[in-house]
Amino acid sequence: MTAPLPSLVSTEWLDARLGGPGLRVVDGSWYLRASGRDPAAEYAAGHIPGAVFFDLDANSDRASALPHMLPDAERFGRRMSLLGLSDADDLVVYDGSGVNLSAPRVWWTFRTFGHDRVAVLDGGIVKWRREGRPLETGLVAAIPGRFTARLDRTAVRDLEAVRANLGSGAEQVVDMRSAGRFTGATPEPRAGLRGGHVPGSVNLPYEELVAEDGTLLPRDALRRRIALAGIDPARPIVATCGSGTSACALVYALHVLGYDGVSVYDGSWTEWGGRADTPVSTGPA
Repeated sequence: MTAPLPSLVSTEWLDARLGGPGLRVVDGSWYLRASGRDPAAEYAAGHIPGAVFFDLDANSDRASALPHMLPDAERFGRRMSLLGLSDADDLVVYDGSGVNLSAPRVWWTFRTFGHDRVAVLDGGIVKWRREGRPLETGLVAAIPGRFTARLDRTAVRDLEAVRANLGSGAEQVVDMRSAGRFTGATPEPRAGLRGGHVPGSVNLPYEELVAEDGTLLPRDALRRRIALAGIDPARPIVATCGSGTSACALVYALHVLGYDGVSVYDGSWTEWGGRADTPVSTGPA
């Protein structure tokens, strides 16, 4: 029987297994346009050997006006097959942010479509480069695989579910944006959005889940930081952010700590803050 894939793998772990049968590496880098960074160009200039590029924008629902909404299962399965991924593969996802910006979103997407054998590279390619590990340039010519996708709808919350939760309070809503964006003191990077947060939500900026070297906080420190934000991992949680990307950092961190069942508000603040009929709170939680 194949040994289970750890949810978090070190650069040492990956380097020792790189190129092994059934192990595929996925570059899941994505950045806000205002950053000036081009993840596809950075991938071509240097990536972990054998890694395929997961284009977060292209692998979202292109028919939606909202960014990063999940595509339908058939489309996702077809695109992953063309990337050369198959149902039996172990996947290791990384990004180039150094703070786990988008790798957890790609990790969550695979799991939400039924592929549980997926891990995040601790520290991402930033740590990999810092350690002088091998890189390759150009594009990887993938042989098509056979990837089957089945959407787990319990992993996702929509606008009406979050609106209904305002009255019930059945789920804790955790906003992973910066403190300034949460309070409304800092303008939103996307035009046309109000500042503030979903009433009753709490704030935990996603960057605070990693250490100075970009690796995930040690388990005890991770528990303390989550508790300090007023989050009870034993109760139902909905994670949100700007477009459903950094929200997944909380889903991932809690998974590492042994808590599953956290859902993501896929429309996130781009949807909630862009409407005139949704209530908004400003200031601290």
